[in-house]
Amino acid sequence: MTKVSARALLTVLSLFALFCAAGLAQTPSGKQQPARKSSSTKPGAKAAKKPAAKKTPARRPGTRERFYTNSFADDVTAGDITAGEDQMVRAATVEALGNMNGAAVVIDPFSGRVLAMVNQKLALSSGAPPCSTIKLAVALAALCEGLVTKDTPVQLGPQWRMNMVSAMAISNNTYFEALGREMGFEKVSYYARLFGIGELAGDHIAGEQRGMFPSQELDPRLGGVGKMCSFGESVYMTPLQLGALVSAIANSGTLYYLRHPRTPEEAARFVPKVKRQLEIGPWAAEVAAGMAAAVRYGTARGLRYIFREEPVLGKTGTCSKNGTRYGWFACYNNSEHRRTVTVVFLQGGQMSYGPKAVEIAARLYRNLYDQRFFAAVSPPSPDSPRADSYDHR
Repeated sequence: MTKVSARALLTVLSLFALFCAAGLAQTPSGKQQPARKSSSTKPGAKAAKKPAAKKTPARRPGTRERFYTNSFADDVTAGDITAGEDQMVRAATVEALGNMNGAAVVIDPFSGRVLAMVNQKLALSSGAPPCSTIKLAVALAALCEGLVTKDTPVQLGPQWRMNMVSAMAISNNTYFEALGREMGFEKVSYYARLFGIGELAGDHIAGEQRGMFPSQELDPRLGGVGKMCSFGESVYMTPLQLGALVSAIANSGTLYYLRHPRTPEEAARFVPKVKRQLEIGPWAAEVAAGMAAAVRYGTARGLRYIFREEPVLGKTGTCSKNGTRYGWFACYNNSEHRRTVTVVFLQGGQMSYGPKAVEIAARLYRNLYDQRFFAAVSPPSPDSPRADSYDHR
C-alpha cells in the first residue's frame, strides 16, 4: 500500500470516528436526526413523547342500514281469491310482480272495482309506513286550505324556493315538512281521515284491516308533524287506502268503497258504492301535475324506459323501519279510453324501494297495453284531469 493511499484511509477513518462520536446519523431522505438517548431517565424527568400515530378515519356509523327481511318470496299468490277478478289484469299483474315480496292492486277509478289484487294477505294487512306517498294527501290538504297552488314558490332556504310540481316530482321532504308545519297537526289529521287514511277502504272485503293515523302528533323531538307529512312517520297505510285516494284524484273527487268480487256472478252484478264526495275537483289536476312530473323527470322517470305509449302519473315512496325497507308506487294511466289505478307495495331489503315498484307498474302497463286492454272501453269523465293539459314549468 502506498503512503498516499494509507494517509487517505486514515483520514476517512478519522472522519467516521468523529461522526459517530457526534451521535448523528443520516436518514434515507438526507435529514439529520439526533442520536438515540439512553432509556434511563432522571427522577422527576418527563419521558420523551412518542409522535402520535396517524389515525385512520373511522367509518361514520349508520352509513349503511341493515335489513333483515327478504325482498323475495316463493309464492305471493297463495290463498288469493281470484274467480271474480279480471283475468287479463290479474295475469298481467302476477307476471309483473314476479317473486318480489310485495302486493299489487289494480282498481277501476270510476267504479271502485278491484280488478286484481295479488298477494291479498299482504294487501289486506294492517299496513306499513306510507313513506313519501303521504305527500299526495298533504298536497291535497294544502291546496284545499288555500295555502298554496301548484305554482306557488315556497321559501325553503335563504336562496332556495320550490313549487309543488317540482317538489312532488323529486319528492322533496323539506317542502312538505314546511306545508305540514304551516297547517298544523289538527288540519293534517282532519284531511288525512277525510281522504280515507285510518279507515277501511273496502266494502266488506274479508280480512281487510284499517291501517292507522295517530290521534296525537309525533313527538317534536322526532320531527313532529313535519316528519309525518314528509315520510309518513307514525302513519300506517294500506295499499287499498292509497288506491282509493289515487282513484279519487283520477276521477276528480269521488271516494268509492273498493269492492272485490269473489265470483264471476258478483262481477257481473257489480254496482259502484260511493263512500263520500271530496271537494277536491279544482285541486285534483294540481296534484296530478306533480304526479305527471314525477314520471317525466322525477323519482318515477324509470317507468318511461319500459312503457311510454300512454301517459302515466304517479308518486313513489321509499323508507325503512325496524330492519325492513318499504317501496311504494301509486299511479294511474291517463289513457284516452280506459284508466286503471295501480298500487305496488314492496317490503324487504335493499331491493325493496320506490323505483323497483315503478318498474313493476311499468311492466304491468306494458303487459296490458300489448294485449290492447286500453283500446276500447267507454271514455273517462271529461272533468277528470289529463296529463296533456298540465303546465309542467
